[in-house]
Amino acid sequence: MVSLNVNGKIYKVDVPPDASLLWVLRDQLKLTGTKYACGIGECGACTVHVDGKAERSCSMTVADVKGKKITTIEGLSDTHPVKKAWIKEQVAQCGYCQPGIIMQVASLLSATPDPEKVIQKMDDVICRCGTHLRIKKGIKTAAKMMRKEGKA
Repeated sequence: MVSLNVNGKIYKVDVPPDASLLWVLRDQLKLTGTKYACGIGECGACTVHVDGKAERSCSMTVADVKGKKITTIEGLSDTHPVKKAWIKEQVAQCGYCQPGIIMQVASLLSATPDPEKVIQKMDDVICRCGTHLRIKKGIKTAAKMMRKEGKA
């Protein structure tokens, strides 16, 4: 039995310690916003926050996150500036990769409120639909919203 702190709630799951965090989130906890894509931590579709830092859940085990706080896209407030900016700028096309991208951007903007620096760090996140220009616009809008709200 493994205990996980996900989105502020404690879950006890009967999985081995080497179970993939991604699959525990999706299959055991039914938090399907975190997506599977490459399976090797390269694309970013599976990004979650672990103690506030963006991490690839497909390349982590539940043992890796023992005692840590995990936040999935479902746990990121609907009023979060990045989510609001994504809607305002109509960033998503198919939307499959967007939860991971949103989680990456939210983590980066909280650490570095400079949108240009965040944009430079987004090269390792892949949007197969090619909405990269809208993603950049969304990052700039989110940073502006965060400054207005005093979160940056």
